[in-house]
Amino acid sequence: MVQFIIRRFAQMILLLIGISFIVFMSMHLAPGDPATIIGGPTATKSDIEAIRADLGLNKPVLVQYIDYMNGLIHGDLGYSYRTGQSVTEAITTRFPITIKLAVASMIVAIVIGITAGIISARKPNSMLDFASTTFSLVGVSIPNFWLGTMLILLFSVNLQWLPIGGLNSPFYTTEGFKELILPAITLGTSTAAIIARMTRSSMLEVAQADYIRTARAKGVKQRKVVWVHSLRNALIPVLTVAGINFGGLLGGTIITEQVFAINGIGRLMIEGIASRDFPMVQGTVLLVAGIFVFINLIVDLLYAAVDPRISYD
Repeated sequence: MVQFIIRRFAQMILLLIGISFIVFMSMHLAPGDPATIIGGPTATKSDIEAIRADLGLNKPVLVQYIDYMNGLIHGDLGYSYRTGQSVTEAITTRFPITIKLAVASMIVAIVIGITAGIISARKPNSMLDFASTTFSLVGVSIPNFWLGTMLILLFSVNLQWLPIGGLNSPFYTTEGFKELILPAITLGTSTAAIIARMTRSSMLEVAQADYIRTARAKGVKQRKVVWVHSLRNALIPVLTVAGINFGGLLGGTIITEQVFAINGIGRLMIEGIASRDFPMVQGTVLLVAGIFVFINLIVDLLYAAVDPRISYD
């Protein structure tokens, strides 16, 4: 197990280096000059060149990348071109907001998805199964920005039951919980639909296994058969989907944070892209990529916890 974890961490480092190189080169090859944006419309050519020299943008691109990686090794993500703020400080301030939204969305997705999948699998080809399948199809098809806008119009503008967003209050307070409901539903709906479909398929497959028939023949209660024998053995593919989609939720917060005016990592990334703020974009992308890879490692380790037959030794 230890060797497996060490090997995966080594792969993670190589992957993040590759991602950093691709993002760095993409930002520098894309149209637009940060120095021109910073200088503004009144800046002269000499002013722009001075800004480029101050930011180190007059160096060859590969030299800039080496300098960036040297700072990264020492824990320095650089400073924002737009605000002059440390990228690490900006990420530290906004990252808890994004994590709060992503975790809440994943809870919504798991609760709704697994429940709908189990109900659907217990009564295949029934009205409940049809309703669950329809929900899955609709949930996957609806764009986040449209669903979020409709929820705001219904619950915040027309009914005035919930605040529009912001996530400015602590989540454990009543106001903070209300602020979290609509963004979490918006972001978690598509993942809930995917988990529901996967849970249904996996549960139906496990239901045909010999040990399930044996448990029923022994007179084990249906509830125990479903929740202890069937669900646990059906969780492997569900865990895979949930782990992959949690990384997707972090990326999906970009749109949701814009819709609900949430000052998280996603909005910070959009602001950085719009202003050609290279260090800010690189820092936020590396953070999201690192979490995505780390979550996949956690999912792999959970396989062994869910199914004792799996071993990484």
